[in-house]
Amino acid sequence: MGSCWGSCFSSSIKDGFDPKHSGIGGNSGSGSKVSSATVPSTPRTEGEILQSSNLKSFPFTELKAATRNFRPDSVLGEGGFGCVFKGWIDEHTLTAARPGTGMVIAVKRLNQESFQGHQEWLAEINYLGQLYHPNLVKLIGYCLEDDHRLLVYEFMPKGSLENHLFRRASYFQPLSWNLRVKVALGAAKGLAFLHSEKAKVIYRDFKASNILLDSNYNAKLSDFGLAKDGPTGSKSHVSTRVMGTYGYAAPEYMATGHLTAKSDIYSFGVVLLEMLSGRRAIDKNRPTKEQNLVEWARPYLGSKRKIFQVLDARIEGQYSMSSVLKVATLAVQCLSTEPKFRPNAEALVKALEQLNDSSGNEGSGRSHAEMASKVHHSSSNSPKARRKSRNHEVGNGKAASYERPSASPLRT
Repeated sequence: MGSCWGSCFSSSIKDGFDPKHSGIGGNSGSGSKVSSATVPSTPRTEGEILQSSNLKSFPFTELKAATRNFRPDSVLGEGGFGCVFKGWIDEHTLTAARPGTGMVIAVKRLNQESFQGHQEWLAEINYLGQLYHPNLVKLIGYCLEDDHRLLVYEFMPKGSLENHLFRRASYFQPLSWNLRVKVALGAAKGLAFLHSEKAKVIYRDFKASNILLDSNYNAKLSDFGLAKDGPTGSKSHVSTRVMGTYGYAAPEYMATGHLTAKSDIYSFGVVLLEMLSGRRAIDKNRPTKEQNLVEWARPYLGSKRKIFQVLDARIEGQYSMSSVLKVATLAVQCLSTEPKFRPNAEALVKALEQLNDSSGNEGSGRSHAEMASKVHHSSSNSPKARRKSRNHEVGNGKAASYERPSASPLRT
């Protein structure tokens, strides 16, 4: 089916790798309006959330017909709290249409026995029912009928960034360097909108599987089940139960439960590193020292002589050295163990816009082999030069040590 849902109602901290993650999709032109409304900072009841959302309430029978009775061959993906089905509706009346006609949709169906899933289902409606932006996936409607809880989204034909980076199936071709920069920019714009004064939302689950791509590879953030309102007044953070995806969550958040917008920025840095390397944030199939991408890559990111060891070999020769170093520098800044040293989302957008504008004018750049050859023949092989190189590498090479609270629901 070729599409990939970011995640199906993710819950507490879990492994970054889930082979069953799949995606939604839709017409690239939808969701282009930016809402001026803000999400109320005070908790609201379920009735208040449903009544205030700008969404269609679908009868269960309508969605049953749209997905051909939730047939197994309509499944786009499945996870711990539900499955996502492909369906068709009339784009004007939003009623069920014959397969192959009308508008393609993705229908997420909640497992009926899941309480946590219900809270995340409601959170999706709370946020996506009020916030609109070109880089947020569009939520069309929902269904709340008896024990049935479903969400209806636009369909994203290119699936998730995760699939294009990591799957080796013929359908998912490796993203070119220019497309990776474009996707990173789109995701940064979505994050900047969430962090803006209009929204004041902390995403809390920024990862490759939650970045979905339309037919033109425009990135849209999906899955807002873990999103939280940002701090208000003089508060510097939101205290909350530690939830998200292992490998992407910021270390200080995992240790203390203190959530800030800079927690999302750390996760953005992890995804930038995945784009650079073509490696997963956590990959237990690799040698022990290489299983955690951030820990493995840190020593290479600040060194011009070593950076090529991190780069994805499948896009060799598609980039210039200067563009690679700019992205690596951004990743290092985002991954700082001190949140105050991480850039904000607007700064990421500006940096990536400059890079995106210049990437189309650059040559193919030096290949890995050329870069490695220069290193091999340089004087950097001397002990003195090697010591100097180490001194210029990332200052945060050693991860900060935090005491983890005993109540943290961390799972590996």
